[in-house]
Amino acid sequence: MKKLWFLTLVAIGADVAFAQRADTTRNPLGNSPAAIAAGQRVYDQTCQSCHGASGQGDRGPALDTGTFTHGREDGDLFHTIREGVPASQMPPFRGLTDEQVWQLVSYIRSLAGPVAPPAARDAASSGGDPAAGEALFFGKSACASCHEVNGRGGVVGPDLSAAGQTPIDWLRRKILDPNSSASPPAGGRGGTVAPPQVVVAKTQDGREIRGVQRNEDTFSVQMVDASGQLHLFDKLTLAALRVENTSLMPGDYATKLTRREIDNLLAYLGKLGERDLTKTSAAAIPGGITFDRLLNADAEPHNWLMYWGNLRGTHFSALKQIDTTNAARLQLAWAFPMPGGSVLEATPLVVDGVMYTTQPGTVVALDARTGRQIWRYAREQKVRSPYEINPFNRGAAVLGQRLYVGTLDAALVALDVRTGRPLWERQVADSMLGYSLTSAPLIVKDKVLVGVTGGEFGARGFLDAYDAATGARLWRWYSVPAPGEPGHDTWLGESWKQGGSPMWLTGSYDPDLNLVYWTVGNPGPQIDRSARGDLDNLFSDSVVAIDPDTGQRKWHYQFTPNDGHDWDSCQDLVLVDRLWRGEMRKLLLHADRNGIFYVIDRTNGKLLSGTPFVHVNWTTGFDRNGRPIEVPGSNSSPGGSFFVYPTLGGGTNFQAPSYSPLTGWIYLAYAENGQRYVSAPVPFEAGRQYIGRAAGGGDGPGPRPGEPLRSAGIKALDPETGKMVWDFKIIQGSLTNGVLATAGDVVFGAIRDGNLVALDAKTGKHLWHAETGANMAASPMSYAVDGRQFVAISAGNTVYAFTLPKPPR
Repeated sequence: MKKLWFLTLVAIGADVAFAQRADTTRNPLGNSPAAIAAGQRVYDQTCQSCHGASGQGDRGPALDTGTFTHGREDGDLFHTIREGVPASQMPPFRGLTDEQVWQLVSYIRSLAGPVAPPAARDAASSGGDPAAGEALFFGKSACASCHEVNGRGGVVGPDLSAAGQTPIDWLRRKILDPNSSASPPAGGRGGTVAPPQVVVAKTQDGREIRGVQRNEDTFSVQMVDASGQLHLFDKLTLAALRVENTSLMPGDYATKLTRREIDNLLAYLGKLGERDLTKTSAAAIPGGITFDRLLNADAEPHNWLMYWGNLRGTHFSALKQIDTTNAARLQLAWAFPMPGGSVLEATPLVVDGVMYTTQPGTVVALDARTGRQIWRYAREQKVRSPYEINPFNRGAAVLGQRLYVGTLDAALVALDVRTGRPLWERQVADSMLGYSLTSAPLIVKDKVLVGVTGGEFGARGFLDAYDAATGARLWRWYSVPAPGEPGHDTWLGESWKQGGSPMWLTGSYDPDLNLVYWTVGNPGPQIDRSARGDLDNLFSDSVVAIDPDTGQRKWHYQFTPNDGHDWDSCQDLVLVDRLWRGEMRKLLLHADRNGIFYVIDRTNGKLLSGTPFVHVNWTTGFDRNGRPIEVPGSNSSPGGSFFVYPTLGGGTNFQAPSYSPLTGWIYLAYAENGQRYVSAPVPFEAGRQYIGRAAGGGDGPGPRPGEPLRSAGIKALDPETGKMVWDFKIIQGSLTNGVLATAGDVVFGAIRDGNLVALDAKTGKHLWHAETGANMAASPMSYAVDGRQFVAISAGNTVYAFTLPKPPR
């Protein structure tokens, strides 16, 4: 069955979004005639101008089909009406009362008419055999070449995982006459929808590509051909583009299949009530990004295949079309507003011309050349902690045909990268205890590695590994040792149970050593050290090297023992092989929040050097074992520390530094300032913040004579010496931002005031900047499409892409 279009499935031309809501509240007004009549009055006043009379569709989609893009439950409809659909023309209707919204739901439900119950639909199938129909679907009829059921099959036609919600006699008609309009029989779901548009694109070399249109604007068109290949065309480069009024689905099933076979096929479709994630998680989906491609990501500079750009965490782009001679001519290529109210922190991925970027509960796929949306996945939090404080998402990971993303309610979700449809979901932790997933997972071989947030809540940190195909958890490594485990004796009494030490930032991987390197955050409570004692509190504020096959720790290095400053070590780990003091070494480079730039032998965790990159007065250096020598009075206490550099925001933070193999330097944004650290006792209460910081910060002297004034900037460091090469001053923000070095000898830096700046990588000289007018809290990245280099950055809730002007035609 080559193509099967019908009304209960989202039209191919529409934006694809799947909302999974825990709230399945039923409409308290039900199908009351009075509620329906009242709902019609509200509809006529607020909805008709877009959705047409009686919900038949106009500028907005038809509402008389009984099928809705953002969820089919009453609670889903209520939420969509009340909150709107971000990044679309559907506004929120927060001025309506709850009763008015429920009246609208009653009226919209009435438009579709009564739906036959499953038993009646099964009866209408004339006693077909569902098992035989399933074999037919995936065999002789070739339905699965274009349609999927629970992850099995093609992506050209609609997902048939919920086909059983459609009357059987209507499905029969569509199989026998695929070009008929989708008008259901009396008593079924009302409305008429034409089959999705079939378009034919003719290229300048005479090739014709025929497929189903996914999306279109004035200058671009997206289509999927019969093989499932996505095509993203610039209309101005096409020789011709035409529309065909026939379906791609063959019309010969009446002769190709016997009546009994059609009955069997309908019986199978009639049993499909909804998408079943227990089945999609077991589906074998061939193709897509291999781990070999991730290992060799540097060979594909036009792509950005993972959070740091490569597994070594260098955050460097080998593209060089944009260089020091032309960067001043950069201009905006496109901008895409993301849904949600929080500032974007994600670094997008780009895979073969498609960009994937995230916001809490949302993933979008965009045409990386135009910014035009291809699909969108939306998921409501199943549980929302009233004390949630980190409403951010920093990105996704891809392997094969799956995309992986974490959620604020601490679930790991796998999506079909081609469609955005969910394949599996695993609950990693309990968000009511303070856990969430905010950063991009890391792919290592056939595993998805993800760490948790929760240090502010005293939630015991850990790193998990999941089977990339099925979502089965393979191992877990806790960052706070339990009794009997190495390091447990560095915690006072039972304090390890609330020891925090989250592992929320994406790690790095060395395939030669087969080691994953992951940073660990602050201990709990953050400031009050009395609960955990004057001990090291392993493995907080550390880097740990872990065998990804077993989850066993191989070595660790602790940057800030017994931290009372909230200097978590969740910053990038850059893995480089280079000469070090005349000897080729496997190095780990790390600029820590505590203000020190570290060079570590990543084969064994031995400290090679530690050099302050901002003013630091809490340590005088390191002992023979590499442990920092703490200055008395610098740690938190009830009476307060002296004025310590850096602040709890750190000398740098989680946004990306960048290492250029061309200059051999590392580039980072920094903040130079100090504060006093004053603690206060704090009781532990599960799910609430566990900080232990005195209100107001206490009274005491400020900076000592000769200590620096507050400043911030982007600087280049020579790892060999740890010394600054150049320094470009920027405005001070609450946190630092990310930078990107490129092979064009340009360093791009994001600034909190909304500027994206381009600097000469060798001198730090200003080349160009663009003001976005919104807070930047993310890191820039670069990619190329059709030989044209772009630089992308998120600011506020919008993704921006910049490029050089096109050459004259």
